[in-house]
Amino acid sequence: DPTGTVIGNRTRVKVVKNKVAPPFTEAEFDILYARGISWEGSVLDAAIARNVVAKRGSWLSFESEQIGQGSIAATEFLRSHPEVVAQIIAKIKAEPAPAIGKATSKADDAD
Repeated sequence: DPTGTVIGNRTRVKVVKNKVAPPFTEAEFDILYARGISWEGSVLDAAIARNVVAKRGSWLSFESEQIGQGSIAATEFLRSHPEVVAQIIAKIKAEPAPAIGKATSKADDAD
């Protein structure tokens, strides 16, 4: 909040044991006290990580349109403009996923 009031916190979660996916993965997201997990904030984080949303200083922009100064303002912009969120998600999905870890095959182990 611009007034200095705490409205939530950034949370880092580490999955130690998992039966359906690789263990020891980590996730980081915002929890807003009034709303719960900030879905728009997670979309914004993924877009910044994949260079779909450009970050210049504290300003964030998408396709030459400034969406906010700082992540809180950009998240509020995305919350009020769901059509922009849909465009960002489409661009994120169009890019290949980043590699999580190097997979080895038996042929690689034989070398």
